[in-house]
Amino acid sequence: MGRAVLMVRPMADLFDSPDSVPSTAPRPLADRLRPRALGEVIGQEQVLGPDAPLGVMLANNALSSLVFWGPPGVGKTTIARLLADETDLHFVQISAIFTGVPDLRKVFEAAKMRRANGKGTLLFVDEIHRFNKAQQDGFLPYMEDGTILLVGATTENPSFELNAAVLSRAQVLVLTRLDLADLERLAQRAEKELGKGLPLDGPAREALLEMADGDGRALLNLVEQVAAWPDTDKLNTATLSARLMRRAAQYDKSGDAHYNLISALHKSVRGSDPDAALYWFARMLEGGEDPRFLARRLTRMAVEDIGLADPQAQAVCLQSWETYERLGSPEGELALAQAVAYLALAPKSNAGYVGYKQARASAKKTGSEPPPKHILNAPTSLMKEEGYGDGYAYDHDAEDGFSGQNYFPESMKRPVFYQPVERGFERELKRRLDYFVKLRGKRNSCHHAPLARQTPHVFNDDTSGPWRRDRSGCALWRGRCRFSPCWPRLPVGRAGGQRDWIVPDGGACGLSGAEIPDPFEPVPDDRRVGRLYHVFSVLPRSVHFV
Repeated sequence: MGRAVLMVRPMADLFDSPDSVPSTAPRPLADRLRPRALGEVIGQEQVLGPDAPLGVMLANNALSSLVFWGPPGVGKTTIARLLADETDLHFVQISAIFTGVPDLRKVFEAAKMRRANGKGTLLFVDEIHRFNKAQQDGFLPYMEDGTILLVGATTENPSFELNAAVLSRAQVLVLTRLDLADLERLAQRAEKELGKGLPLDGPAREALLEMADGDGRALLNLVEQVAAWPDTDKLNTATLSARLMRRAAQYDKSGDAHYNLISALHKSVRGSDPDAALYWFARMLEGGEDPRFLARRLTRMAVEDIGLADPQAQAVCLQSWETYERLGSPEGELALAQAVAYLALAPKSNAGYVGYKQARASAKKTGSEPPPKHILNAPTSLMKEEGYGDGYAYDHDAEDGFSGQNYFPESMKRPVFYQPVERGFERELKRRLDYFVKLRGKRNSCHHAPLARQTPHVFNDDTSGPWRRDRSGCALWRGRCRFSPCWPRLPVGRAGGQRDWIVPDGGACGLSGAEIPDPFEPVPDDRRVGRLYHVFSVLPRSVHFV
């Protein structure tokens, strides 16, 4: 009796399915024209060229995990599938939209079985950014041990949408939209496949390419529609536009396109290019952007990049915003467009913005320093005894309405935050600022030069004094100018106790802060007409002549 032989058929891969689609089944033109080798891919030379990242990897048989980042219809799926053929890896494609954790487990188990049988797996994940962080973390151990070679595709910025751990194990390759030359090559390839040319004249053909907006798949779909028309005569642009709807612009109000276009608008305004600014403004509106968002950003541009060079710019933005709120779309958008043009042509200055940021940084560093006592109010007797408000000069009573007092903390070196530019209204502000800087220097000029022997000058009863002081002195406290009225306003009188300074010859102290010790030493007898005293506990209230 013969022995029965059991024939065991090799188990099919869990995710393998036989190609059961008949060859006569209808297939879209885009599918029929899908490249069969990397050399047939149109465009993306920056990725596929001999010296480009993928070209070098394939030449050295060292393909690593990848993330393709680019707009739709530029070849992300096609390149991933061809990579599997180039490297003899088993190709598995999933979409993050339809795949959950149980499905991922099955994919990983199947990949482990293939690996055990000596076959690698190239796992292509379309829309990989739609996986949450936990799901993305699930890829890590299988990427680490080589069970899968991950190729992800995303239209969103991987820096924001993918885990840092995934990005550290995969190289990001940027695929760009196809230019008109690439689209023309693709159209010619389609005409060859169809066996006939498109019934379009030159301008209409160019308009068709522009309708695709850099998307190769979209172009092939348009070509397939046009090729089905029974027309034998060449169609013009008007007829083409009437029969075909222009492809909607790529724009995601919460994605990269949103931030890229507002950046382009902002920089065009900053660069004083009204044409480019209006273009990007219109692009955002065409993409469906909320005009209120644009109104807010225009106001921000007026504050940040124009500032006080044209203070009217803020008012123009707010008025255009209010006009839009009253009129709505589309009429109110014209007011915003006019604000765009105004901002682009306005004089530019970020001096206020820079000064504000520097002041914030300084405030963070010196946030515990108290204000100087002379500018503090003293509502109680205790505060008065502590010197609050002591020596404050009321600016309206000073010459030119400007006392030149110090308003910074005593221990803080005077900084410079606001530096206006020589443009627009800031030219006038700079003139004013320079005036006050000069006047402050004059008010605070102590002339603290070493005393020079001069002809005796009579300021009091002593006519033999060898020292002369000028009459533009200031009061000092611990070697720094605190209050600097000019000489005629100095109170004259005898020293009233230890709260006063006593300056010889009825003039200024005549010494520099660096030369005055703290506490001051009395002036030696052989070098004085009067004597200089210093009080340690309180600030000096006045300068007296003796």
